[in-house]
Amino acid sequence: MRRLSSVFLAVLAAVGIFLVPASPAAAAEVNLGLSATASASYTSPWESVAAINDGIDPPSSNDTQNRRWGTWPNTGEQWALLTWTQAQTLTSAQIYFFDDGGGVRVPASWKLQRWTGSAYVDIPGTYALAVNAYNTVTFTAVSTTRLRVLLQSGSASVGLLEVKAIGEGGQQPSAWNPPANLVNPLNQVWQHVESTYPNLYGFRNYGWDQVMANRGSINYCVRWDSSAPVSAALRDQIHAALARQFKKWMDVMAGHNAWPYQSVPLKVVGWAVRDRATLQWSDNSVDVYVNDIRENAPQCAEPCGRFFNQSGNYPNCPGGASHHYDMSLWLTAGMGGGAGGDWGQRVGSEYYVNAINAENMHILLHEIGHSFGLDDFYDWTPTGVGGFLMKAGSASQITEFDAWMLRDWWRHLKSRYGY
Repeated sequence: MRRLSSVFLAVLAAVGIFLVPASPAAAAEVNLGLSATASASYTSPWESVAAINDGIDPPSSNDTQNRRWGTWPNTGEQWALLTWTQAQTLTSAQIYFFDDGGGVRVPASWKLQRWTGSAYVDIPGTYALAVNAYNTVTFTAVSTTRLRVLLQSGSASVGLLEVKAIGEGGQQPSAWNPPANLVNPLNQVWQHVESTYPNLYGFRNYGWDQVMANRGSINYCVRWDSSAPVSAALRDQIHAALARQFKKWMDVMAGHNAWPYQSVPLKVVGWAVRDRATLQWSDNSVDVYVNDIRENAPQCAEPCGRFFNQSGNYPNCPGGASHHYDMSLWLTAGMGGGAGGDWGQRVGSEYYVNAINAENMHILLHEIGHSFGLDDFYDWTPTGVGGFLMKAGSASQITEFDAWMLRDWWRHLKSRYGY
């Protein structure tokens, strides 16, 4: 930065303008609850304790659009808890009650408690019982690894829609801030996902689960369903192309909303073929599986596949857990289009090889989106958006709307991983 000259400063003073040194900015208050792990005394099977710190501001206490935490039919003393891996300094909390006017109502009384390391201690404050609004409790700063909301029911069960634990600093994730024109279509998409897939929150083998289980990496096995020969050079090109396309989705997440990884390395650990002679290399850089046929195609060893071992344990994998694969890249001769899911992606082998140096392999990108839960849009389009990758045939690369749909999945699922 250039210094202001003394002549210029004199001119400013003459006209009554003075430059005042800026004072240090106060530390920003942030919602530290977003990075906590949520738990509870009891949760109704159809509700979710993850709702209390998912960052979604409820439209009302009788929110029928988003997840909720409720204890019906249980009554009496109930609690919801936020837990951090290291101490947080808190100065206030904001609580939004779940009240459906029937079996779940505002509690008769409630309070906040902090964990001292050996016991829960009440936090003094004023505890309001408002509906359709946040109830804010301000208190002298406390340092704790746990914040508990203790609820005493009245004649009905109790519940919460959101708990904000406000403090200064910390490794606060960026706020949920999609462009204003995308808020409504994103809400439409998520409501459609929740209504279409009843086991949405119970399913534990999305791409998210796989990356988190590996602490920030992903393993693949290639199912080569073709008689075309594969040289070592082509093998490495297939790996590199897959890694580039997968990275495009992971780059969408880097630095966003507590996503913990700047990059997600992808490794191809195995190849499956009908005939070993198809593979024109002799090195042992990858495991090779020969003539193990499933779905009328070569299959990588099932004991090594996460799809077949969703506990994350691979006791019978010949190479051990380090040789496991999370997804398969299934390359099928003569296939048009593609398919994708928690098991991996399937596209035509000719398409893949012909597009191997392309900037965007749009069919593969689309199918990777499915592996992270993104839906198809064959029969409807969200309001106000046009072409995008997950609406097949309307875009050839990841668009802004695709990126925000992926981020929305993380927003709703991240609490299961403690973020």
